[in-house]
Amino acid sequence: MSVSLTFSVSILIFIFFPIPVNATDNIHNASFIPQWSPQAQFAGYYVAYEKGIYKRYGINLNILTGGPYTVPLKMLEDKKADFCTAWLSTAIQKRSQGLKLINIAQIVQRSALMLVAKKEKGITKPEDLNGKRIGLWRDEFRLQPMALFKKFNLNVTIIPQAQSVNLFLRDGVDVASAMWYNEYHTLLSSGINTEELTSFFFHDYGLNFPEDGIYTLEETFNKNQSLACNFARASIEGWLYAFKHPEEALDIVLKYMKTANVPANKVHQRWMLMRMKDLILPRGTFDLSAGLLNKEDFLRVVRELKQNGLIKTIPDFNLFYRTCGQHDKK
Repeated sequence: MSVSLTFSVSILIFIFFPIPVNATDNIHNASFIPQWSPQAQFAGYYVAYEKGIYKRYGINLNILTGGPYTVPLKMLEDKKADFCTAWLSTAIQKRSQGLKLINIAQIVQRSALMLVAKKEKGITKPEDLNGKRIGLWRDEFRLQPMALFKKFNLNVTIIPQAQSVNLFLRDGVDVASAMWYNEYHTLLSSGINTEELTSFFFHDYGLNFPEDGIYTLEETFNKNQSLACNFARASIEGWLYAFKHPEEALDIVLKYMKTANVPANKVHQRWMLMRMKDLILPRGTFDLSAGLLNKEDFLRVVRELKQNGLIKTIPDFNLFYRTCGQHDKK
């Protein structure tokens, strides 16, 4: 590494993570819950805990186990957790309904949600989706597909999709919903080659809806802004460490999966971790946009929620998103 590059990286790390002043002199207890069971989608948080990063920022953290039977935003509302991860669209809906959530770090910058089709079905471009049977998940997972159909004036048959991709593999639908870091890799692992698939990433069609962000209640933030901001900064530092030390990060993730009795496949988790890097740092390893919620992305999601009747009031961006001083707002 050249001297100039070393200097640049050092400056960026300092901008990302100002060294906590006497953080360990005043330890605060806090709890955090991700929106699903342990997997590499949340590697940065587990790594930050195991490497003592939260402790260095003055946080004695308790990581709660997410999964299908827990609703992190409800845990936040009921004061059973101080911080959680959630999709931007879901959080905006909740804020519009009166729950005073705030985003303290938009971790995922680029949407991982996608539609996948087999080229043998004659599907190579959005217009080819017209008249096709398309598997969609529920709720917020339908916002982008429905916006895409509207954008290209498509008439499709929507088939409710379960968590597995078996319906797609058995030709029960022509097109399936998938997360790039999860179900898409499952399709590849089933024996289908990438050349046999057509992938529609919504961010390629002007429909980028950033997903996982870190949320807390406005009350929690106002009570101890330093704690909230240090949690956000420590989490981002955990993610950068995970990307720099992927094998160590994977071992940590697999440990948490084993503890939670979640089936673990290291190859699949490695794919997930690498895709999370692409989504969290889409423009480079030390990208200054890490943790930033771009106002254009926020307004795009708000517009689609409003047009689909899913929100009545539009949250104020400056009340919904707090930068904690690590970034300038855009």
